[in-house]
Amino acid sequence: MSTIDHPDFEAVIGLEVHAQLTTTTKAFAAVQYDYGEPPNTLVTPLCLGHPGTLPALNENLVRYTIRMGLATGCRIAPRSIFARKNYFYPDLPKGYQISQFETPLCSAGHLDIELPDYTKRIGITRIHMEEDSGKSIHDQDPLHSLIDLNRAGASLIEIVSEPDLRTPEEAYAYLNRIRQIVQYLEICDGNMEEGSLRCDANVSVRPRGQQAFGTRTELKNMNSFRNVERAIRFEIQRQIDLVRSGGRVVQQTLLWDPARNETRMMRGKEEAHDYRYFPEPDLPPVLVTQALLEQIRSELPEMPDLRRKRFRSAYGHSEDDAVTLTENRHLADFFEQVVVESGNPREATSLVLGQVLRVLNERGIGIAEFPVTAARLAGLIALRAADQVNSTAFQQIFNELLESEESAEEIARRLNLMQVSEDGFLAPIVAQVVADHPDEAARYREGKTALIGFFVGKVMQASGGKANPRQARELLQSALS
Repeated sequence: MSTIDHPDFEAVIGLEVHAQLTTTTKAFAAVQYDYGEPPNTLVTPLCLGHPGTLPALNENLVRYTIRMGLATGCRIAPRSIFARKNYFYPDLPKGYQISQFETPLCSAGHLDIELPDYTKRIGITRIHMEEDSGKSIHDQDPLHSLIDLNRAGASLIEIVSEPDLRTPEEAYAYLNRIRQIVQYLEICDGNMEEGSLRCDANVSVRPRGQQAFGTRTELKNMNSFRNVERAIRFEIQRQIDLVRSGGRVVQQTLLWDPARNETRMMRGKEEAHDYRYFPEPDLPPVLVTQALLEQIRSELPEMPDLRRKRFRSAYGHSEDDAVTLTENRHLADFFEQVVVESGNPREATSLVLGQVLRVLNERGIGIAEFPVTAARLAGLIALRAADQVNSTAFQQIFNELLESEESAEEIARRLNLMQVSEDGFLAPIVAQVVADHPDEAARYREGKTALIGFFVGKVMQASGGKANPRQARELLQSALS
């Protein structure tokens, strides 16, 4: 039985999402972090935990966190402090992580998720700043675990949801919404496969109608959106099966095994972590003035939900088209540039949703790598709107635009694809076609008007495809009458 529709139990899910920020340098150290660089090359004495080193706060860590807080309706604390989160692990050289505990920068926010049949508001408990740990690598040496400290100290935010999610589909939609927002804000690239967006899930089940939460487990090692959904679905069903068979859910941390599509125990989990938080003595409080808050608010882009509604009202888009065009901020920006350049929203919509997205999918690239500018696409739209090229030529010119720096009109003229509408060119061809087919002309005059398509085809053939079909049709109707 589906866990979503189970008559006796419901799931309670909360997500903890870590987003690695695109700050130029790390949270507290003046060194850049880039994914994929040789191990242990992007480090400083501070990253390595050397005695006597002191952290210095990256201002953009604060600004980016505030951007996320404002975009999710959070309250922004005018004063917040950093704390030391103490634990010992090989990829944490200092023996503690600089984070926030009692005073997160952002709290009490929300975001709305949309599923096929309903919309739901999910509460956000807190968004706080912290530094990343290094990375332990267990699959490159048969005898040893390896440590790469490039990531140690990278700028992070942790986004903690309220336990408002009830199904794996809701969790998937929530995580996807988080990614969309951080990408729109340009504070994180949202790539789960590279670890710049990471998610842990707290999952419990309870009898329907019961207010108290059940015992929860924590799921880790979910490195894709689909794995988050699959892991949560598996864990919900595991807990339901366990409770129905008379067993008891034990609080523990579980790892998701994507190869076997199951969870396995990582470690037992106490009721509360003993991280021995205490205020970070080497960093002053973070003070957010009203002026700074208003400045950051003024810099926020139009968010995807508002943009989607505007696209529907301004351009007459269907809900599906508006969702597709606003899913990615840069695609939405590109589309609107094509609209501005062409002055033709309908044709711009058709071209971007059809040809442009096809090329992006086939080449596996983003809109930033698309080789044709909005202005050059607008030139192609103008040719079609003026009825100067037919649909076949339109496609041919688009394909040439991908490989050439020429304008659409230059390509059309070079390939002899421009349609001719002048009566002086078409009239003799029309007269000759009618004269060459007297039987069909007689039948047309007797009421077989569907034969007009036959005559248009003959004119197109005689003109080498240059004739404007609309103009040819009008001249033929006049001649045949």
